[in-house]
Amino acid sequence: MKTIKTLSLAVVAALSFASCSDDDDNIPEIVNEEEVITTMTVTLTPNDGSEVITLQSRDLDGDGSDAPVITISGNFVSGTTYDGAIVLLNETENPAEDITEEVEEESDEHQFFYTISSGLDATTAYSNNDSDGNPLGTEFTLTAGAASTGSITFTLRHEPTKPNDGIENAGGETDILVSFDVSVE
Repeated sequence: MKTIKTLSLAVVAALSFASCSDDDDNIPEIVNEEEVITTMTVTLTPNDGSEVITLQSRDLDGDGSDAPVITISGNFVSGTTYDGAIVLLNETENPAEDITEEVEEESDEHQFFYTISSGLDATTAYSNNDSDGNPLGTEFTLTAGAASTGSITFTLRHEPTKPNDGIENAGGETDILVSFDVSVE
């Protein structure tokens, strides 16, 4: 009987020491949930005072069966440079949550990419960076070239490799990808 008590006490003591271990493997990992983005609005303000262009994608049912509603307020003017700003919203919340703030706060974990189709004569350049000096892209410039039509695609990547040579080798996960069919006049 004395042996059983001694053995029981030894087992309890061993379990106590093991449970108080200072092992970092037992610390739960903090999960950063993916942002819900229902709306992307790209505002392009011309440097010459002509008409502001707004590109918007709204998908209020998220991954539901309804397609996003795409709106384009006008055409680009040839030879004009536009200052672009991207705003991301989660409109499933009331009031709508501004996801752009979170993307900019976690700038080292995000990057926008702009892909111009081969038919569109336009170029883009980043206007803002993360804390390490790598492109973020919630602000950019777009310069419209000769009259043409095509598409511009905006892709937000979460945890891309930085620095990178473009979307082809950036890696990461796509948070949002939207294409707009546009024209330069």
